[in-house]
Amino acid sequence: MTTPRAQPWRALEGGIELCVKAQPRARRAGLGGVAQGVDGPRLKVAVSEAPEDGRANRAVCALVAEALAVAPSRVSVAQGASSREKILRIEGDAAALASRLATLL
Repeated sequence: MTTPRAQPWRALEGGIELCVKAQPRARRAGLGGVAQGVDGPRLKVAVSEAPEDGRANRAVCALVAEALAVAPSRVSVAQGASSREKILRIEGDAAALASRLATLL
């Protein structure tokens, strides 16, 4: 059995993995704090796009990229492309990205 994470991200070589819970078709797009999941905390991300043809995934990546001040091309869905619970891979300096995430939460 694994121990739940304390924060919704973990450092990797060359970046971080961020666990998110996406809410497509939201009235207002934005980051909504942290939701507790079975496997640990997840960052809530609301986007107005529908989950069709990958539009919601692209919107989630773009919103997270904007919040972290990185290029949208540096954020990708690593796991859960067809699920609301996703893991995003964000390329860059892991320590800098983690500190930016800590200030957002």
